[in-house]
Amino acid sequence: MAGFRTHITVSGGLGVAYGAVAVQPLGFTTEAGVLAALLTGVGGMLPDVDSDNSVPIREMSHLASVFVPMMMLPRLIQVGLTRETILATLLVAAITVRFVMMYVFRRLTVHRGMFHSIPAMLIAGLAVYLAYGGPDRPLRWLLAGSVMLGFLSHLVLDEVYAVDWQGLTPRLKPSAGSALKLYSRSRLATATCYALLGSLLYLTLLDHLS
Repeated sequence: MAGFRTHITVSGGLGVAYGAVAVQPLGFTTEAGVLAALLTGVGGMLPDVDSDNSVPIREMSHLASVFVPMMMLPRLIQVGLTRETILATLLVAAITVRFVMMYVFRRLTVHRGMFHSIPAMLIAGLAVYLAYGGPDRPLRWLLAGSVMLGFLSHLVLDEVYAVDWQGLTPRLKPSAGSALKLYSRSRLATATCYALLGSLLYLTLLDHLS
């Protein structure tokens, strides 16, 4: 499979291109383009949260504890909370993500399980769309698309590296097909993933109808 640095390099490059296209010709602000580029880079590392290697887990836990509260900020402002309440909420969210959610995630997931899948990519994108509240839906979809693009680049790279290109005839490694998938061997994990995806799709529909 592709290494952690390879994933960062590819998703980072895609992020720069995605952010540039968002600004010109799509017409988003420069700030939105920069944020989209950063989220693409983060999205390229997300599937490695289920890695057996401690490095991706540690790096992603730090990034998630920053980006999750940041994505919540527009919605908290929209609700009309006081500045002190917003700061307290963001602090609690950062601590929860860093120490609670990441611990639970590591205990419940297995490497190359359902978190390495197309449904998981959609879940990541919809979660960003819903977390980043506000009336500017094109911007929210831009950010959701950036995370999904980075996530997809990770899955594609894993599949590319699952092919042994040495010799005259390429050969598939045992890990082939374990990234770009729609289901896993675990029925419970698959059902849970699709239940979460369905819930997020429903919330997204409600958001558009509101």
